[in-house]
Amino acid sequence: MEKKQPQRLGRGLGSLLGGSEIPIATDSVLRTTSDANSTIRLDSIEMNDDQPRKDFDEEDLQELKRSIQIHGIIQPITVRPVQNGKYRLVSGERRYRAALLAGMREIPAFVRTVDEINALQMALEENTKRKDLNAIEIALTYQRLLNECNLSHEELSVRVGLQRASVTNYLRLLRLTQEVQQSICRKEITMAHARTLVAIEDTELQKKLLKEIIKNQLSVRQTEALVNKHTSEIKPAKTKVKVTLPDEVMAFSRKLSERLKTKVSIQKDISGKGKISIPFKSNEDLENIIKSMS
Repeated sequence: MEKKQPQRLGRGLGSLLGGSEIPIATDSVLRTTSDANSTIRLDSIEMNDDQPRKDFDEEDLQELKRSIQIHGIIQPITVRPVQNGKYRLVSGERRYRAALLAGMREIPAFVRTVDEINALQMALEENTKRKDLNAIEIALTYQRLLNECNLSHEELSVRVGLQRASVTNYLRLLRLTQEVQQSICRKEITMAHARTLVAIEDTELQKKLLKEIIKNQLSVRQTEALVNKHTSEIKPAKTKVKVTLPDEVMAFSRKLSERLKTKVSIQKDISGKGKISIPFKSNEDLENIIKSMS
């Protein structure tokens, strides 16, 4: 059994928990320790389906397992009590998985009575600040926090300790196709590569450019140039708004046409800008127009 050591919560996580321990009654699978942590059986822990992290590197887990076998678990996991003497994992899934690999039967834990939203917030706090999720996992979790906690982007940015622009950049990744998102998860492209592809609204073009980025191992700058080339080629045509000319302008156009003996055209856009066109077919026509205007 690993040695117990006094633990300190990170500043962010401590603020989430209110800075105090919550006493839980002991039972057959819970033993209260002298430092206010608890040791609980691994087989009494249920996995958290809302845990942000979905993928775990096997080599990373093996390395953590070896560390646990030598030094024990320094930072307890966090769980919350559920029915039938069980506990739901809130944060620390890497340590939990590595402890199973190490053949442990018990694990030190903070036992907290928190609701589902706070459980998700606590899991996010630990994972994003202690062991980075991939960018898509972070984005999906931020989206859940916005939806389920009714937070604004500004409130969320304060909560996770990032600039608002950084939070928005993560969320914009969810506008990408599944193929691009999966490539981020597989580390075939970086978040910086993916951010440039957000400017491409055509999903088929997104997929095409993704293949080109991976095949040619393009840098972020090369990817930006590639995206700029395609976005400049598909700029939407400007919509022309037809403006009806006032009666007095139309009357002036007719009088001028009669005087100059040629069809005078007056055009104006919605801003008020426009032009008067006086066509002519020959030098003689032009000379006649000049004389008439003189």
